[in-house]
Amino acid sequence: MFASVTGLGGVSLLAAAVNPLTAALGAANLFLYASVYTPMKRMSIANTWVGSIVGAIPPMMGWAACTNSLDPEAWLLGALLYAWQFPHFNSLAWNLRADYSKAGYRMMAVTNPKLNARVSLRYTLAMIPLVTLAPYLDMTSWWFAVDGNAVNAVMLASAVNFWRKRDDKSARHLFFLSLIYLPVVLGLMMFHKKPVDADGSVAASSGAPMASLHMEEDDDEYEYVDEDEEDEEEYESSSASVART
Repeated sequence: MFASVTGLGGVSLLAAAVNPLTAALGAANLFLYASVYTPMKRMSIANTWVGSIVGAIPPMMGWAACTNSLDPEAWLLGALLYAWQFPHFNSLAWNLRADYSKAGYRMMAVTNPKLNARVSLRYTLAMIPLVTLAPYLDMTSWWFAVDGNAVNAVMLASAVNFWRKRDDKSARHLFFLSLIYLPVVLGLMMFHKKPVDADGSVAASSGAPMASLHMEEDDDEYEYVDEDEEDEEEYESSSASVART
């Protein structure tokens, strides 16, 4: 009863105070988590893929709340959160596999430990093109692809180590790195974001006005030199006239 009341109240609040699109995403997420993901835990390891969709929707809701649309940038944020959840959850599940097994949950760490580590590595690799795509979509400058992928390189090294060793220590290291990864990468995305005009278009780079200023200064300098030359010619002409007199 409590879950039904709070769920319905939350979706209604989003629809009334934000927009229907954000409310629809919230309702879809509640349905996926309660009616699909949770029952699947005892049925199939595919529950992790469904659960990752649940985790990917919140940043898309944030984008929809601000823009009332699902632009490519919203899907990129969702895809990044979707990929991140595999190294995050699979490394966590490794050290909890005994508990999952007792509870009857079918997790990769229980039914197929090699696949568990391999999937972690696979989706860690997927985060590299996703980070690189952000500047291509004009969300950030290209500096984000540089330092964002530097963070990806650290994460990838830990995922490779977990894939090779598949022990408690390597799993714990990857899990704690995944906790740091999101705030660091999203913080870098904020730091390198491109300014946006009121109409939603990306603002011109700050270098353009400076370039115009330099051009104007060059023009002024050129005109100033021309004036000096003209004054010099007039002086020479007047001097020649005085000499003839």
